[in-house]
Amino acid sequence: MKIAIDAMGGDHAPKEIVLGALKAVEAYKDIEIVLVGDEEQIKPLLSSNERISIIHTDDVILATDEPVRAVRRKKTASMVVAAQQVADGAADACISAGNTGALMAAGLFIVGRIEGIERPALSPTLPTIGGEGFVLLDVGANVDAKPEHLGQYAVMGSVYAEKVRGVHKPRVGLLNIGTEEKKGNELAKAAFDLLQKQSDIHFIGNVEARDLLDGAADVVVTDGFTGNMVLKTIEGTALSVFKMLKATLSSSFKSKMAAALIMPDLRELKSKMDYAEYGGAALFGLKAPVIKAHGSSNADALFSAVRQTRDMVQNNVAATIKEVLEQNQS
Repeated sequence: MKIAIDAMGGDHAPKEIVLGALKAVEAYKDIEIVLVGDEEQIKPLLSSNERISIIHTDDVILATDEPVRAVRRKKTASMVVAAQQVADGAADACISAGNTGALMAAGLFIVGRIEGIERPALSPTLPTIGGEGFVLLDVGANVDAKPEHLGQYAVMGSVYAEKVRGVHKPRVGLLNIGTEEKKGNELAKAAFDLLQKQSDIHFIGNVEARDLLDGAADVVVTDGFTGNMVLKTIEGTALSVFKMLKATLSSSFKSKMAAALIMPDLRELKSKMDYAEYGGAALFGLKAPVIKAHGSSNADALFSAVRQTRDMVQNNVAATIKEVLEQNQS
């Protein structure tokens, strides 16, 4: 199995990307990694490993670049070359921590959609209090959506939750402003009716945002506009809570003594709520796995993204999604 990684994407590239890649090949003996980027910057960070190679390019898509224009014009950019490796069959999947919009464009234009998928969905796995996590889609690939799109999101999320996350009969919930059947806007009402009729998913009805971290569902579907706001609210709230906790525990000598005693438990709590433990956001609906790692990914986060990608390739997630959709259409 070969995974192409954009070594120049993200806030801490290429150092953390290279370190994460080294950690991955050490942990998984069945993978090869090709790092795409500036060889002069990558090579000094890379210890000898026969299962890591470099494709040199000094062109990069920046965070400030307009996504579609950048993908079309910067043909030798590290992200574009990594996606092209997948399209050419030289790699089984690709990962980037760079410009999210550009990666989505590269996935669509270069890797290509699965036949029958109308709109791919960007989907991270988010933490829950119990540690199980849940798949949220879409979080921004498509700002607007139709009920049929949410139906496809439900199928793709269910396949991923079952095949990669090992969840038996994943519970699918529709994000809404209440749990009652007739709640929500026209999209939510129409999607509810559609999801009820889909025999290939385990639809449990509407779920509210306040219940997401309690593990209300294994897969939660919504439009990209709403999903993106929910994602950023969860991330921002978690960061704020830990900042307030840190300030409180360092406010006096007594609180500092208490902090010293509970520090191991706090580290465990932070790890449980850390996005890095769950990998990146998968762009579901493409012919091969394309993973968006968090822009601030460190080596551990990149390692988790590789683990997630490896699991998707091993479990033939893209092929299974295609198979389920074909069964629905027949």
